Amino acid sequence: MGVTLREIRETDLENIMRWRMDPEITRYMNTNPKLTTEGQIRWLSSIRENPDVRYWLILVEEQPAGVINLTGLENPEGNLGWAYYMGEKRLRSLGTALSLEMSMYDHALAELNKNAVYSDVFTLNKGVIQLHRLCGCETLEEKKQHVCKEGIWYDVTYLRMTREHWLSVRDTRKYRKISFPDVSHVFT
Repeated sequence: MGVTLREIRETDLENIMRWRMDPEITRYMNTNPKLTTEGQIRWLSSIRENPDVRYWLILVEEQPAGVINLTGLENPEGNLGWAYYMGEKRLRSLGTALSLEMSMYDHALAELNKNAVYSDVFTLNKGVIQLHRLCGCETLEEKKQHVCKEGIWYDVTYLRMTREHWLSVRDTRKYRKISFPDVSHVFT
């Protein structure tokens, strides 16, 4: 499948809001938000103005499918956070997930020359933890009962990919390279 990334536009906010409130998506996130169109417009404005974050819309075969982001771009130590979700179930695939993750490592660690990329995953999300490990991530720790969401405590697993490790293993990985366009000054 052809996967591309582009800047998030105001016309994307309805899809993003629907995805982000889908119980199947929020099941693995720290919050179950109640979003509004006005709130989404404010969110889009805030991320456009924030040099510390970048968000992209994921397109599969030119169809909106999900969101991927990097945080901590201004961190002087060169450590980033990242996350993504595929909101359109019919457009999900293991190949797309692997290509997104490994291409993000290329972008963050090779192109942006950052030191490390970190992720935190609800420990019950075994499939995503396994995906991160397939890509070469190391597990740093598991924090028991670390996030309380609607009265229920969740364990969280923290993972990391370092620049040194990624550059040593990326040539052994097979994936379709996805370009991360510069969205730092895009205001459409």
